[in-house]
Amino acid sequence: MQQAHGMFTVKQVAANAPVLGELVTLRDEAADAEVTVAPRRGALVTSFRVGSRELLYLDEATLLDETQNVRGGIPVLFPTPGKLENDTWHFADKSGRLKQHGFARNLAWTVARESTLDGAAVTLTLDSSPATLGAYPWEFHTELTLTLRGATLRSSSKVQNRATTPLPFAFGYHPYFAVGDKSRLAIDTRATRAFDNVTKREIAFTGFDLTAPEVDLHLLDHGSTESALHLGDGSRVRVAASPDFVRWVIWTKADKDFVCLEPWTAPGNALNTGESLCVLPPGTERESWVEIGWIAAQ
Repeated sequence: MQQAHGMFTVKQVAANAPVLGELVTLRDEAADAEVTVAPRRGALVTSFRVGSRELLYLDEATLLDETQNVRGGIPVLFPTPGKLENDTWHFADKSGRLKQHGFARNLAWTVARESTLDGAAVTLTLDSSPATLGAYPWEFHTELTLTLRGATLRSSSKVQNRATTPLPFAFGYHPYFAVGDKSRLAIDTRATRAFDNVTKREIAFTGFDLTAPEVDLHLLDHGSTESALHLGDGSRVRVAASPDFVRWVIWTKADKDFVCLEPWTAPGNALNTGESLCVLPPGTERESWVEIGWIAAQ
């Protein structure tokens, strides 16, 4: 299946590996930009290429192994980004268990519609099911619309509460940006405080040492709705988000060629603490967005 309108195309193609099912390719011909999405693998963006430059890191072995969380691309984090204390949550009179970053990244999403009118776009949906209700007892409907226009990918999310009681959730993204020489990388932030998830303590933030064995910093006062990775050659990746993305996380490991710049709507244990948690009344919905754009060296 393929849609085309002017310079935009959306195409569904069978993947080489059965575990992936069909992939969706978004393309902007004028910008020579292309995005590949694996709906069956958690609505994961597996590739974002502009010209000859691949912006994302991907460990293909984890992509092809359904028993593993994918290491790479842009995982979708719902209904809880980060890690819950003891993988357990308590809200109102309910409780349950959820693994780190929630279940959305491990479930198959459905292709609902495509468009090429104002960009190359695909909308994917995820609904509550017996599998989700056992761990998270609310009926929900989630839509994710991915739109490529120029060298910018916009991800718009919509969460609907179809339950009879208030639905608590947080949303996040976990983009793995391909970075070779981390010593030349700079990251925009106004933060003065951070939670160091390696040492498990709050620290005064004075800058990033991205050459350390592991960096896992949760910026407590990032002070902006956007950031950027300056890659040392004059190019940069800009990440912007709607105002509800209040927690920004930086993660990398010294032996891997990636740096993750992750916007979340709430900190990791929000289903327990309530901090920045979205609580949707029955019959209502919440929309948010994140944009990732490539800016070439001038």
